[in-house]
Amino acid sequence: MTLAAPATTTDSSCSAASKERFKTYLRKIGSGEHTSSGLSRDEAADAMELILDGGASPAQIGAFLIAHRIRRPEPQELTGMLDVYRRRGPQLRTSQPAISFGMPFDGRTRTAPIYPLTALVLASAGLPVVLQGAGRMPVKYGVTAVELFEALGLSLGGRSLSWVQLQLDQLQLALVHQPDHFPAAETLISYREDLGKRPPVASLELMWTAHHGDHLLVSGFVHPPTEARAWQALELAGETNVLTVKGLEGSTDLPISRACVTGRPSSGGDGRQILHPRDHGCFGHDPLWEGIETWGSQAMAALGGQGELANPLLWNAGTYLWQAGLDPDQASGLDHARELLQSGAVLQRLQQLREHAGPKA
Repeated sequence: MTLAAPATTTDSSCSAASKERFKTYLRKIGSGEHTSSGLSRDEAADAMELILDGGASPAQIGAFLIAHRIRRPEPQELTGMLDVYRRRGPQLRTSQPAISFGMPFDGRTRTAPIYPLTALVLASAGLPVVLQGAGRMPVKYGVTAVELFEALGLSLGGRSLSWVQLQLDQLQLALVHQPDHFPAAETLISYREDLGKRPPVASLELMWTAHHGDHLLVSGFVHPPTEARAWQALELAGETNVLTVKGLEGSTDLPISRACVTGRPSSGGDGRQILHPRDHGCFGHDPLWEGIETWGSQAMAALGGQGELANPLLWNAGTYLWQAGLDPDQASGLDHARELLQSGAVLQRLQQLREHAGPKA
């Protein structure tokens, strides 16, 4: 299997010609409420290429990001930027349909994350799972996927892309880590800090996946306009199997404290589904984040079907087994997840992943 190496930022200086070209894009999006206009898909892609390659000055990049933050990127603009991430970023492939999760790269600070545990359940069911994230990132500086897996005794940071692909092939779990696999995108972190707001790239991260091929793309969101733009942008990008989730803190973690709003957009409509945990005996409070040590002990208990995180894990894993097509309905998915947890299959898969990763450095 051939792997596409991640592109890195070039060493070339910011030329006058590239700065002038970028300036035309700034004029379009930053001219005010009545005179600004959106970029075409190709123009947005070119702007993103210039940003990643250092073809625009820091002042221009900051102005571009904040202008887009204020006016909100249009769907074709997001698709153009997504084209660049697909082309320049790491690429993973599987021999069977996968599930890929897109959630905020700046992590979690209020609620206990469930997605690493969900991923382990899905992988133990034989479903390839692709996660992605980065290090501690502004504006939230929340806990990261690498830290959470470390708390489970699984070291996934600092790995080569070929290692990640091998783990995906053998054990159905991959974590794409931006510092290791997409260094060009890492150059944008300082702008997030200086602006103090999530830039449009943060929306892009919810829609991008390193997996190329047949997959269910799950994208978290907070505000309805974000979801609507994502539907349109992903349709333009040719993503035909999409699930959007109004999850905890914008993640793909389904809450158990309320009904969860989801959508499966298609030519027939938005596929709106309201999932009610109370209907399946899963209603309760969403566990709060109490630190990595507390989470680690709670997570290990949940993988054995016990403790405070067990109910949220059952709800999430069962729902995604159903949505990914492994089970015919939600009730069957919940039964499947319960069987995997109670049989010890999920803890066995975690041990296999630990053995593949080797001891912590």
